[in-house]
Amino acid sequence: MHVKSARMRCAVVVSSLLLTLAAARLWWGGPQLVAGEVDPLDWTSWRGPYQNGVSLETGLVDSWSPDGENLIWANEEMGGISTPIVMHGRVYMINRAAAGTPEEGERVVCADAATGETLWENRFNVFSSDVPGERVGWASLVGDPVGERIYAQGVGDLFLCIDANTGETVWSRSLSEELGFLSTYGGRTNTPVLFDDLVITSSVVIGWGDKAKPSHQLVAMDKNTGEIVWFNGTRPLPDDTTYSTPVIAVINGQALMIFGSGDGGVYAFQPRTGKEVWNYQFSRRGLNVSPIVDEAGRVYMGQSEENMDDVTMGAVVALDGTLTGDLAANGGELWIIKELMVGKSSPLLVDGKLYVAEDRGGLDVVDVATGQTLLDRPKKLGTVMRASLLYADGKIYANEANGRLWILRPGGPDGVEVVHTQRLKGDSCNGSPIVSHGRIYIPTGQALYCIGDPDAETGVNPAPPQPQEAPVTDDPEPAWVQVVPAEALVRPGDEIDYRVRLFNARGQRVDDARAEFSVAGGGQIDASTGTFTAEDQGHYAVTVTAKVGDLSGSARVRVVPDLPWQFDFSAGEVPITWVGARYRHQIRDVDGNPVMVKVTTIPKGTRSQAFMGQTDLHDYTIEADVRGSIRDDKMPDIGLVAQRYTFDMMGASRQLQIRTWAPQLRMAVNVPFEWQPDVWYRMKLRAENQDDVAVISGKVWPRDEPEPDEWTITAADTSPNRVGSPGLFGNATDAEIFLDNIVVYPNEDAAP
Repeated sequence: MHVKSARMRCAVVVSSLLLTLAAARLWWGGPQLVAGEVDPLDWTSWRGPYQNGVSLETGLVDSWSPDGENLIWANEEMGGISTPIVMHGRVYMINRAAAGTPEEGERVVCADAATGETLWENRFNVFSSDVPGERVGWASLVGDPVGERIYAQGVGDLFLCIDANTGETVWSRSLSEELGFLSTYGGRTNTPVLFDDLVITSSVVIGWGDKAKPSHQLVAMDKNTGEIVWFNGTRPLPDDTTYSTPVIAVINGQALMIFGSGDGGVYAFQPRTGKEVWNYQFSRRGLNVSPIVDEAGRVYMGQSEENMDDVTMGAVVALDGTLTGDLAANGGELWIIKELMVGKSSPLLVDGKLYVAEDRGGLDVVDVATGQTLLDRPKKLGTVMRASLLYADGKIYANEANGRLWILRPGGPDGVEVVHTQRLKGDSCNGSPIVSHGRIYIPTGQALYCIGDPDAETGVNPAPPQPQEAPVTDDPEPAWVQVVPAEALVRPGDEIDYRVRLFNARGQRVDDARAEFSVAGGGQIDASTGTFTAEDQGHYAVTVTAKVGDLSGSARVRVVPDLPWQFDFSAGEVPITWVGARYRHQIRDVDGNPVMVKVTTIPKGTRSQAFMGQTDLHDYTIEADVRGSIRDDKMPDIGLVAQRYTFDMMGASRQLQIRTWAPQLRMAVNVPFEWQPDVWYRMKLRAENQDDVAVISGKVWPRDEPEPDEWTITAADTSPNRVGSPGLFGNATDAEIFLDNIVVYPNEDAAP
């Protein structure tokens, strides 16, 4: 059977020869690869080598049972809601750790692919997040076989680069504190993708400066160092978050990164530059499935939200990905089928037919040439479909969320014929099945199952030809200037050596040329070398510009000095260096004094956090004058953040609380506190590392009274957050919050 593959360029192009050779070295008996070698039968990203859910392997099992039939191993430590990956004889999974304990968090787990034996785990805390425990481990991992590294984005937006062999963290970034990535109750967390020397991820961001308004932003980091290479997004004020994993494809000789956005649009960006090439407004709310791209450059996408031009819900669309600009305006919509609710499980393309699993468990089939559905009614697979479909060895493998697993064969009046079905009682299946080296991996909430027949004759079909980018020599002229690092946070006296990269109109790297640098906002830069030096001018923001001929590019810098800090808002503005603050707060005169007010009128932004500076700070104290108003007999929540702990003055329950992760309360202490509306209080929060614990202490008192000697509330965390940015928490849904006279200082110092 000929399989139509997605027209895409993987980070490493897989050739037919490599696939043929790989057939001789399946994991039961063949030699393992050396470090840095690429094995085309590895499954290093959630939809596989071609990013489309298609495997070329043959000889796979037609049936299995958790009781033993064709079961090679099961590992309960690797159960979860995401999709595993396989690389160099090991299988990797991100999931929830130590559920229901004071050490609960998130982890990356590695096991031997041959035996299922756990080899290592890398555990990390969830902090400053509204994600419930059931949604921890949402995003899937991506593996780099050349660099021997694993990349993970946790639900709290802690991004990790992990050594694939040892499990040690190579580098990490707290994208919530540094850039304003959101971590919401819904838990939607993006799966990273690799391209060239970049690792790319995204989120709805409420940042600083020109990114202070919410928007779906993508950030590309150097995969070896974590340095931010580009940072760009879609239109501001999206209605939703998103978890659509980008697909990288080559269309008309140009590499494109195609994805669904939180604003309901489908976009194509150049993956090396972050430059937008085209867009299509598909829905009124965020898109969550990943697109499929065929050999002609057509893009197929699904959604289950409100359509743009009527009151119907859900659709599947085909787009002409060879065009540019607004596809809706220039004829780029080839066909659309409305009222197909394809919003969770990504489409699958096989032999000119698009197999789509609807959210409610029905499987439908679409002829991509005509845009017509081929079934009288969808084939019922269950009640909820979240996992994406897998096609391998002429069969479709499907995981229904409530624990019914299917092996299907395309064809017949129902669109598919049932080969085998297996019910896992009391279990759930949200992650997608994958194939690697003759084995199928099935993730469930309780375990990861590895199934296969060691005695079967396995093989690999020839690889379809992969499209190539046009030679750079066809267009050597610069059209884009990239300044690296694109985003930085430094202290006075720090230096940044900026580099300039030039790209042609197709987003390909061309020969560099001499650039002339300039800086606006503060600090000094060497115009010829690009070395920026941060000066001691308080808290300020800088734009660095590099000009090459008539082209120019820019980068952003925040300069934040060492502690202590003082903020009184007498300048009439929210500090520009604060992440997540300017859009949600305003400066207002109260009794002749300018104060910062968190307003009730920001849509979906009344419960939020703001961060003030470096993420490596520890053992410090934050204080602020605070006041809560009252509306309809309801009061707000007002909080301070130190070292990733929140001290919350809760309005509805009239309590004080210290916590690190709101929904789980794995470490939380509450005490009653009858505070009054429209009264100024002084809040004080201290974080201190003591041996194996973090001790967090807070106190509140009327501002006009002397500070009490004793702490009002104290908590000890046995799974401590050792570092973190100072910040603010507030829930102004019910009433406004007023803040003034904020100070942050080391614990050994007195308040400034």
